[in-house]
Amino acid sequence: MAKNNNDIIKIIPLGGINEIGKNMTVIEYKDEIIVIDAGLSFPEDELLGIDIVIPDILYLMRNINKVKGIFITHGHEDHIGAIPYLLKKINVPVYGSPLSIELIRVKLKEHRITNAKLNIVGPRQQIKLKNMQVEFIRVNHSIPDAYSIAVHTNQGVIFHTGDFKIDLTPIDGQMMDIHRICQISDEEGILLMMADSTNADKPGSTMSEKSVGEGLDNLFKRAQDSRIIVATFASNIHRLQQIAEVAKVYGRKVAVSGRSMVNILGVAKELGYLSTDEHIIDLNSIHKYKDNELVIITTGSQGEPMSALARMANSEHKKVEIKKGDLVIISAHPIPGNEKTVSKVINFLLEKGADVVSSDIADIHVSGHARQEELKLMHAIAKPKFFLPVHGEYKMLKRHAELAKGVGTDPDNIFIISNGDILEVDRKSARKNGRVPSGRVLIDGLGVGDVGNIVLRDRKHLSEDGLMTIVVTLSKEDGRILAGPDIISRGFVYVRESETLMDGAKEIVLNIFKQCEAKNIKEWAYIKNTIKDELKEYLYIKTKRNPMILPILMEV
Repeated sequence: MAKNNNDIIKIIPLGGINEIGKNMTVIEYKDEIIVIDAGLSFPEDELLGIDIVIPDILYLMRNINKVKGIFITHGHEDHIGAIPYLLKKINVPVYGSPLSIELIRVKLKEHRITNAKLNIVGPRQQIKLKNMQVEFIRVNHSIPDAYSIAVHTNQGVIFHTGDFKIDLTPIDGQMMDIHRICQISDEEGILLMMADSTNADKPGSTMSEKSVGEGLDNLFKRAQDSRIIVATFASNIHRLQQIAEVAKVYGRKVAVSGRSMVNILGVAKELGYLSTDEHIIDLNSIHKYKDNELVIITTGSQGEPMSALARMANSEHKKVEIKKGDLVIISAHPIPGNEKTVSKVINFLLEKGADVVSSDIADIHVSGHARQEELKLMHAIAKPKFFLPVHGEYKMLKRHAELAKGVGTDPDNIFIISNGDILEVDRKSARKNGRVPSGRVLIDGLGVGDVGNIVLRDRKHLSEDGLMTIVVTLSKEDGRILAGPDIISRGFVYVRESETLMDGAKEIVLNIFKQCEAKNIKEWAYIKNTIKDELKEYLYIKTKRNPMILPILMEV
């Protein structure tokens, strides 16, 4: 008997599979669609000039009447960063924790979006739709108020862990709601689990955030006469809390540098996630205190060129000058791909006489993602029938699939798919069936998606070989050359030191015009293409380089 398509749940990842970041998952059941997270990722080196990357939401725009809401697991950029761009196209309700919603509100204000429907939800709260009930379940992560999401349907429960770790001694005392996950598993059964795979290739368990406090205390104790600068992720509010508490113990005032750090600190204090008192001071007043009375918390743990720490290292910060004896603590692991930029910043700091301590030297950072033993425990308590690893590169997804097999999941019920693939699930079976449009949308300044492969190819060409512009002024009456050819070189050769090369190029252009005149050819497209082709060959023979050649013909 043929399956009733109305009884099939479609799971469609639009981001976060075979990559780190850009997390977005679509769940479609009957005539309703919900979206779990809408994140961004940062550009790789070959994406020249691109600011951020977001998922392609063409499928959602084609099914706009079905989309009922965006459900947020937590407030990190790789989960909320694309929300302003999505809401400009599809204005649907957004649901999330108090902190997540407040961080989204700040982001929407920057984008001048004032009509968003933002809804705060608490743990175990359920949002009831016609065919689905979406429940939020507390988990631990490197930002407070992180949730996993259980989607209840009459086919079964779709469970998305979100980013999580199992921390038995969380800073805020709010432990992961393991009991509720067990309860759903026992009473309803979890049909499909999607689970965070970021640390699936790392053995053991992730250390508790509290262990960082001990490492910080040891460093503060050693640096009795030094000014202390701590770089960490702005969103790691528990880390900020621990730094502030250790500073208080040692009688130090705390100042904050970096726009994102200041914004998140304000939101966290307002919502009561960060308890600080008078020992937090304005960065403008640090000159009033001795070095051993100060701690500066800053952004820039990933070596970002425009971050506060990078500007300090390059002597470009307006308020803080690195000096000999400063202790700089980098309380974060480099994200894969950022190792070179972090190393560069560390070298500049060391050159200025600072002592630098990073997470590979001392216990001053722990991950927010579950390692293998925690993942096994999640599988053991959720007991899903079907399993889909998410949030990770292919090697992480593959390793997570192997872990799932190891704890008893049927290998035929484990699926590794790609962004855009459709995984169809019902209470008896699951299968990969078809694809939807997916990919990446590149954001360059105010431009959304207007930079494509051709533009990137041109940027790469320009960055590698430069540009040569040939300007010729022609008579409107008879097509004679009135001025030029004038040659302008940018990023190719220095014209004044390459006169022979330039003279040869001019001679080629003049010969082309003579030949066209002899053949009575007046089509500008033909003339321009001929100039490009002949100059390309000439310049490559002379220089073994291929600059972009731009002929400009003007009539007067």
